[in-house]
Formats: sequence, C-alpha cells, structure tokens
Amino acid sequence: MTHKTLFDLPTPSLVLDRAKLARNIRRMALACARNGVALRPHLKTAKSIDVARMVLDDQTPGIAVSTLCEAEYFAGEGLRDIQYAVCITPDKLERVAAIQTTGARLALITDNAEVARAIADAQDRIDTRFRVQIEIDCGENRTGVLPGSDQLIEIARILDAAPNIDFDGVMTHAGHSYGCRSLTEIETLAEAERLAAVTAAEAVRALGIDCNTVSLGSTPTALHARNLDGITEARAGVYMFGDMFQAQIGSCMVDDLAVSVLTEVSSHRTDLNHLTVDAGALAMSKDRSTEAVPNDVGFGLVRDARGRSIAPQMIVKRVYQEHGLVPMPEGQRLEDYPVGDRLRIFPNHVCMTAAMYDRYHVVDSASGNGTDIVAVWPRANGW
Repeated sequence: MTHKTLFDLPTPSLVLDRAKLARNIRRMALACARNGVALRPHLKTAKSIDVARMVLDDQTPGIAVSTLCEAEYFAGEGLRDIQYAVCITPDKLERVAAIQTTGARLALITDNAEVARAIADAQDRIDTRFRVQIEIDCGENRTGVLPGSDQLIEIARILDAAPNIDFDGVMTHAGHSYGCRSLTEIETLAEAERLAAVTAAEAVRALGIDCNTVSLGSTPTALHARNLDGITEARAGVYMFGDMFQAQIGSCMVDDLAVSVLTEVSSHRTDLNHLTVDAGALAMSKDRSTEAVPNDVGFGLVRDARGRSIAPQMIVKRVYQEHGLVPMPEGQRLEDYPVGDRLRIFPNHVCMTAAMYDRYHVVDSASGNGTDIVAVWPRANGW
C-alpha cells in the first residue's frame, strides 16, 4: 500500500518534518561559521543517508557515528570521512579494516594506552592503516583522559610511533552540557570544553607531535559557544531534530522539533478521565529527561495530527509496553478525542525514540497542510 497522508499510516509511525529539519540544519551551520570551525554532523540520531545529504556541504569535513553498523551503512552510501566516536576495542579492528576497504577512512578514538598498543600491534595481522584520536575528558567524567595528564602523553607517544597509525589529534564531548539550565551556564561550559581540547592539543604539540584535529561538540555548546579559538571542528547531532529536553534547555524551541510519533487514541476511561494511545514505552522510550526541568511533559508532549499545539497542554503521563496514558487536564474533554483520533507525540529524547523505527515518514510543514507524505526515508539500526 502507498501511504499518501498521515491519516493512511499504521500507528505508531515515525514522522519527520523536512522543513523544520532544513531550518535546524541552517541554524547550526551558521553557528559554526560564526566561530570559524568546520561542522562534523553526528548522525547517531538520524541514521539516514537522506538526512546526511541535507546536512553535508563543502564546509563539512565528514560525519561522526556511534556504531560500526552506522559506519558500514554510510560507507556503503559513499561517505568517506567517518569518525567512530566511541572508544574502540581491539576486537573491532578487523571490522574497521573491512569498512576501510570500501574507500572510507575511519577515525577511531581511545583513552587507553593498552588499546593504543593493541592497535599498533595489529600491523602483524591486519593490512591497513588506522587513524586514531585521543579522547579528552572536559568534565563529563564518562570517558577520556585529562588534558594535561601523563596518560595523554603516553598515548600520544604510542600512537605517533606506530608505523600503522596516523595520529589524528584530540576530541572531547561536553555531554554534561545537558545539565545546564541557562544560556550563561552553557556559554561557561562551552568555554571549559574548548579549553580542555586546546590544552590537550598544546600538550601533544609540545612533544613535537602534530595535532591536526581538535574536535569538540554537543548541540548546546556548538550552538552557544562565544568563541572556538584553537578548535578545528564541532560535532553535534540532535540539533537536526530537536526534542522536548533540548527545547527546555534552550537548544531550540518546541516549534522547531522535526520528529514526532504518530499515534491514535485506543481507549477511554471516563471514570478516570484519561485516554490511552497506541504509543507506549517501545514507541516512545522511557526517557524521563524533562523530569528535572520546569515543564515536565512526562513521556512526551501531545499535539494534534498536524503537529499543532493543544491548550491546555496534554502529555503522556505514563507508558506501558504498548500503551501511553494521557490524562485530561482541566479544560480538555475526552469526547473531543474519540477512539481512532490521530495525534502526534513529541519525545523527550529523540535519539531513544527514533531507534525503534526503521523509516521516517517525511512531511513538509512549509507546503500544504503538513500531513501529506512527501517521502519515506530508511534508517540504519543496530550495532
């Protein structure tokens, strides 16, 4: 069956607004241009060559991914400069080498001297060159080495000395920027992120080792950094789509959100004054990232089938595996949302939500009524 509008689709389905996507892409491109850095779009959220084609231009050196499945997919689509932005483990090196036989070149990252040695030792069994960066911890306390640490120096020396390795520089990620609650906080953290990366690069250069790449990135810091002196590229990904959490920390507005889940009303409980929809935990995820921000939208913000706001605000208060529970706020009536009525839910964490779907049903709010399906774009899932 060919689906022509959102009213023809099975539910739940993943909806992508192409006009909003294009607007979000332009906004990040302008932010990076303002700071004089290249943009390396992180496609861990989008996982789509069609999205990649919209975001890539002459100012983007390549892409970043978070799984080797994504790297294989994008390499197969002809993309050649790919950063695998998760610390590599030695057992994955043969898979990396296989991807590179397509003509793609992966940049690997590590924060471990033993892994660096294992990559160097792989020359005896794997006939390829590895491009490797060192991950720096700029304050998130997840992975990475500290900017001026002995670990940084040791890893840099190992990588630089290995005949099968091209040492490619340093990278960092301010994931803790998601904890910021004001523009001032984001700007301060962005400077700390910049300083960590630049300090690490300077320490490596002091050894007489070239450090060509100085990479950082998160959507909030890439958008709001006051300056990125000493940085060569910024990585960001969720900015393309946005989500309710990003909207609440100032990375975008609710009307910028490009991805939503199409659902329909499946049941009424008049005695409890709530309805259920057929988008539950598997369709939306159980992410509760808006719990600690001023406007808690439960498991997602409910809008009408055209993506227009509903007032008073309706939210998915609770999720079960295939059920989402939507209480009626004062001023809303159950009878206005009959069983079979279609709604759109805007998620808290779009990366988690999108991961459950194998395609986007693309609409365009800039033309027509925003419910006509103008394309279907596949996604690459898995690891």
